[in-house]
Amino acid sequence: MKTDTLDPITEEPTTDTASKPKLNGSSKKKELIFVGLDLGTNTSFILSGHESSSDYSVSKLMPSVVGYIRDGLVNGILPTSKEVFFGDDALQNKLHLDLVWPLKDGVISDVKATRDLLRHMRNKVDASGSAEIRAVIGMPANTSVQSKEVLRSAVTGVFDRILIIPEPFLAALGYREDSRLSEPHYVDPVQNSLFVDIGAGTTDLCLVQGYFPRKEDELSFPYAGDTIDNAIARGLAQVYPDMKLSLLQIRDLKENHSYVGGSRRPIDVNVVVGGKTQVIEVADIVGTACNELLDRIFESVKALIVSAPSESVVTLLQNILITGGGSRIKGIDTELQKRLVDEGFADPRVRVVGEDYKRYVGLGAMKAARAARDTQWQILFN
Repeated sequence: MKTDTLDPITEEPTTDTASKPKLNGSSKKKELIFVGLDLGTNTSFILSGHESSSDYSVSKLMPSVVGYIRDGLVNGILPTSKEVFFGDDALQNKLHLDLVWPLKDGVISDVKATRDLLRHMRNKVDASGSAEIRAVIGMPANTSVQSKEVLRSAVTGVFDRILIIPEPFLAALGYREDSRLSEPHYVDPVQNSLFVDIGAGTTDLCLVQGYFPRKEDELSFPYAGDTIDNAIARGLAQVYPDMKLSLLQIRDLKENHSYVGGSRRPIDVNVVVGGKTQVIEVADIVGTACNELLDRIFESVKALIVSAPSESVVTLLQNILITGGGSRIKGIDTELQKRLVDEGFADPRVRVVGEDYKRYVGLGAMKAARAARDTQWQILFN
């Protein structure tokens, strides 16, 4: 595989032009479709649109899971004859499938399953397979070169050209209200903000100040939604050693009852184990796991604020934004703001981006795709 050696948005590519396929003057130009893709550990979101239209042709949110039919399954058990299922279809038929979550900590851990998932997405965008697909793909802040190469390997033969851009930067682009940029009091998140993106595999922080972020503008650590799940599982095992909850049960418990700050006892939850309903108290177990995340976010936010240009800090403090699945943790914005005030920072304002958090990275990726110059795309060859 050959790719342009491009650091997206910041450099011109250095491509071996001799290796590019030559176009015959009589060849019909391919239809061009842009894709914005948030390839997440637990959930993925894809947007697509044709070059000639500002409308979206596909907008799909789905669990990042692939299900492979188990050997020896009796005919007629599954609703269709297909052997691979994706997203919600895979979860609905999980009893008869081997489920694979292709990403871990925000990066690819299973190339084959990732490629299968991406091909499924491409088929949604271009069922005929005849179009040229250019995709902007979000990755965690400070993703290693090796992880980027694994992604390029997985998308080769699926998309024609790609750009890889940090997810918090794309979230800022997606959250930006372009129609309000001319308003005198609108604070543009792309101009000066600090984004905290709490995903399943990683928590990513990024200074967004009107340019493509540099390495020193980004921080990332692998304590996020999945880590909280594991911490809750360990806590429950200590308090209720005879109870075995599935990962999906624990995740559901977290999503409904997570919080930060002081104890919110009692939080009594009904769970079904072995066909019997039991009541468990989870307040301290959940709170401890979530407050550990808050501690790490607080230290990282302080580090990025201190590293920002001094003349930008007053406005920056007014525009600290939390996105990703972790933005739904109760009190995450108010508790972080309180800690910054207690630390002596001048009038900080911390907000969560709201219910559309799952779509902002993909929307920002789509905006970046439409704005990218031809020379900025990385061309993929089989």
